[in-house]
Amino acid sequence: MAFSPCLKCHSWTFPRTTFSIPSRSFNFVSLIPTQRFGELTPILASASPSVSALAASPTHQLPPDFTAKELLDTLRGQDDETAALLLFDWASKQPNFTPTLSIYEEILRKLGHVGSFGSIRQILEAMKFSRCKPTEGTFWILIENYSKFELYDEAVGVLDVMEQEFGLKPATFTYNFLLNVLVDGNKLKLVEDVHSVMSSKGVKLDVSTFNILMKALCKAHQIRPAILMMEDMPKYGLAPDEKTFTTIMQGYIEEGNLDGALRIREQMAAAGCLASSITVNVLIHGYCKEGRIEEALSFIEEMSLEGFHPDQFTFNTLVNGLCKAGHVKHALEILDLMLQEGFDPDIFTYNTIISGLCKLGEVEEAIEVLNQMLSRNCSPNTITYNTLISTLCKENQVEQATEFARVLTSKGILPDVCTFNSLIQGLCLSRNHKVAMELFNEMQHEGCQPDEFTYNMLIDSLCSRGKLEEALGLLKEMESSGCPRSVITYNTLIDGLCKNKRLEEAEEIFDQMEVQGVSRNLVTYNSLIDGLCKNRRVEEAAQLMDQMIMEGLKPDKFTYNPILSHFCRAGDIKKAADIIQTMTSNGCEPDSVTYGTLIQGLCKAGRLEVASRLLRSIQMKGMGLAPQAYNPVIQALFRRKRTKEAMRLFREMEEKADPPDAISYKIVFRGLCSCGGPIGEAVDFVVEMTEKGFIPEFSSFFMLAEGLSALSMEETLIKLVDRIMKKANFTDNEVSMIMGFLKIRKFQDALATFGSILNSRKPKKGYW
Repeated sequence: MAFSPCLKCHSWTFPRTTFSIPSRSFNFVSLIPTQRFGELTPILASASPSVSALAASPTHQLPPDFTAKELLDTLRGQDDETAALLLFDWASKQPNFTPTLSIYEEILRKLGHVGSFGSIRQILEAMKFSRCKPTEGTFWILIENYSKFELYDEAVGVLDVMEQEFGLKPATFTYNFLLNVLVDGNKLKLVEDVHSVMSSKGVKLDVSTFNILMKALCKAHQIRPAILMMEDMPKYGLAPDEKTFTTIMQGYIEEGNLDGALRIREQMAAAGCLASSITVNVLIHGYCKEGRIEEALSFIEEMSLEGFHPDQFTFNTLVNGLCKAGHVKHALEILDLMLQEGFDPDIFTYNTIISGLCKLGEVEEAIEVLNQMLSRNCSPNTITYNTLISTLCKENQVEQATEFARVLTSKGILPDVCTFNSLIQGLCLSRNHKVAMELFNEMQHEGCQPDEFTYNMLIDSLCSRGKLEEALGLLKEMESSGCPRSVITYNTLIDGLCKNKRLEEAEEIFDQMEVQGVSRNLVTYNSLIDGLCKNRRVEEAAQLMDQMIMEGLKPDKFTYNPILSHFCRAGDIKKAADIIQTMTSNGCEPDSVTYGTLIQGLCKAGRLEVASRLLRSIQMKGMGLAPQAYNPVIQALFRRKRTKEAMRLFREMEEKADPPDAISYKIVFRGLCSCGGPIGEAVDFVVEMTEKGFIPEFSSFFMLAEGLSALSMEETLIKLVDRIMKKANFTDNEVSMIMGFLKIRKFQDALATFGSILNSRKPKKGYW
């Protein structure tokens, strides 16, 4: 039960943690993280520096009869906590001088700022020795700094130090201060424990206590208990204030329930509690978070009539909401309005707009906003540059991205791992693999530690190029540097090894995953099953499928398709059909690739009619078929000289299925040229396929050329050759040479040259 006895009838559960409030008195010294935070060497017991040594710095120039105020001012101007402590040590040893509480607190702040908690212990001992009585505010300094270093148990322990070492009983505000830092640190179990201590010691709860506890409940996604707590406030003689209502509104909004927040607003109005700009801005944020931008603008207009004036937060919230909704142009209008209203856009405003423009691919406009940002003396940060660099790399503008990285460095902003990752990713995508590796080495040289994403990109790049030894070397480097290896890392290596027929090593990596405690997923198994099937180890692939099922993974189409493909290639149609049956019975619906593989197997086995019927049955199911399903049937029909049926099926594919691919055009053109049909049909098809961006295969075109020559249709041949040369981007010299041969009727020389050049080029759309 949380926060008892506030609401004894309501059971609230927080996420449990391992923290707890110590039942015994805290031993302050035991809390000192000397190794973690580099504690200062104890100096209070050391020899004092001479006055002349201290006077070497202007900040240490104190008159012989310095006052406490003069020392305090000097300490406040000292940036180095070691020097401040030395100065304090020297001053405290001067005759007729006793440090005041303000001086002690200033030293505590400086030491707490750098996490020197051992030296803080010495200062507290000195306070006790000099009988300087601290106030509760003194200990707020400790609570704040322990929390800053995420030492939340130690922050809670300050309560014991106050009472047991200094006889100071923490009051409500101190508890509230502690509760608030615990809530902000998401230490909700400790919040519950501290609240229990408050109740057991009879510490009076005030409105702030309730507000903080409700914030904790909202963070734990327990909105209803937070509302019940608010409703119980009158029992304690307290009334909810604006912060109470706003806290619950914020909780609803974080849960994606703006309507719930609006109901709380109605309760707030009914209670006569006035809303300030903070409440209005929270609701504007809620509208924008849900993409209800028009309602947000209407709400602003409504609240403006009641005296609300949009502030910086309002404008930034609108800009963020508009950009997330893709309305970046409207966000730019808000930016102009900000300037008209006298508000200077800050780094958040500009970063949001630049990010929004980059997501839309409008990099040039984003750079214009960057220039405007610079002209208004708003300094870009790493996030600004990383956003632009990442987008430029994705747009294949790696050189410009690199230039931005140089600008980043010249402005004293060191590139971080995100900067390097964006550049490395861009280089890999643009196939500049060598430069990507050089940048990776430079990254390490500059002291920027690569992360898992860095290694995964490079491993993928190396595997895709067959450089498996280097990829495995990076895996070892990850292990030695302590960089986490995820399932993606191992999957990439397994896939690369399988594609390069290094099955034994792939199996070793597969086994290594279990040793390293990395859970294998569907992709892991599918990659290895595919590799085994392609190496004719289908029985082992089937055993691996059984293993994945035992591990709770459900086979999908990518699991079954390699096994199906193996049986189809082997001509074992019965087993292939059994695989389809198994898929269906296991709730895995075959897709177009599955059926295409089976159809191809049937055609290869000479069972064209069965393949055709299967194709028709799939069409009846309304499944969108890819060319891979049609191509084998069309090819088989052409081979049986059933040209009209083949062409009818091709036209049907154009009309009802996915567009024909390069293989479809290759099959049809070869069929028309070799089946002895009307030559005009083949000529028309050349025109059609080149219009679609496909270049005919020369071996088939040569058959057509011979037929045209035999029928004295040389002019048609010349036109076709000229058309193909234009579509294939022949150079002017190549065109002149071939056309020269054609003009003097040296067709064999022309075709030989034409074929040689055509075969040396990659077609616009590749095919088998």
